[in-house]
Amino acid sequence: MPEGIRPSQEKVRKALFDILGEVTDASFLELFAGSGAVGIEALSRGAKTAVFVENNPHCLKALKSNFAFLTPDTYNLLPVDAENAVEKLCRQGRLKFDIIFLDPPYLKAIPLRPETEAGGSPAKKILQMLGACDILARNGFTVIQHSKKESLPEESGSLSLIKQAIYGDTVLSFYKR
Repeated sequence: MPEGIRPSQEKVRKALFDILGEVTDASFLELFAGSGAVGIEALSRGAKTAVFVENNPHCLKALKSNFAFLTPDTYNLLPVDAENAVEKLCRQGRLKFDIIFLDPPYLKAIPLRPETEAGGSPAKKILQMLGACDILARNGFTVIQHSKKESLPEESGSLSLIKQAIYGDTVLSFYKR
């Protein structure tokens, strides 16, 4: 794990997969992938494919090292920021993910583009983008790992909050269509 990156705690990852249940044959998208621990765990639990999105050069190096243990046709790496990745996936419209997981930096504002709405944390901004596009499978989940100091909306576009699980300062918020 690169220095300065906050990995998902093992107990939070375990709780995530306990709540999700069976992920066999699922397609998984991990935004703000860091070391890729969550997506790699999804693959180890039988997910069919995983797409990892990360643009930090130190994390990319760690990801590539961690990918040495994976079967090459089970994963893809998009070395861009999460906002650009979501825009690209929405434009292409070919991929539908059963699970979209994001673990953005906690309580950190992100730079704004002139054409997007003002303000917002990475979690809120990407949630808004995901709610406006069609890359989540019909019965899929979007899961956001965030600080309990940050509240997320009950609804965002086509997505509705269905469950939250709290682990210390960490919250897992689950959204469905």
